[in-house]
Amino acid sequence: MNISGIQGEMQAMMLEASNTKATATGQTVSADFSKMLSSAINNVNSLQKASSDIQMRFDRGDENVSLSDVMIAKNKSSVAFDATIQVRNKLVESYKELMNMPV
Repeated sequence: MNISGIQGEMQAMMLEASNTKATATGQTVSADFSKMLSSAINNVNSLQKASSDIQMRFDRGDENVSLSDVMIAKNKSSVAFDATIQVRNKLVESYKELMNMPV
């Protein structure tokens, strides 16, 4: 497994998130939240696909794939999916809170 590749992706996402623009009120707003969210979801999807592919290769007896590779890939996809679920829960919670605010 290539850990440096994951670290590089995380650093790229941090740089993308730090690209902000100032508004008229002085607050900063991210350049394009929907693009970042879509990219993160696509990343989770690719991790899950890679995990199932590596598991399938192991099940078929590929000698280049070890059990530890399968377990690491499964855990990475699981952590990424759990993080995505937590972000979704926070977004739904924030939406509900905004909708319940008095006008």
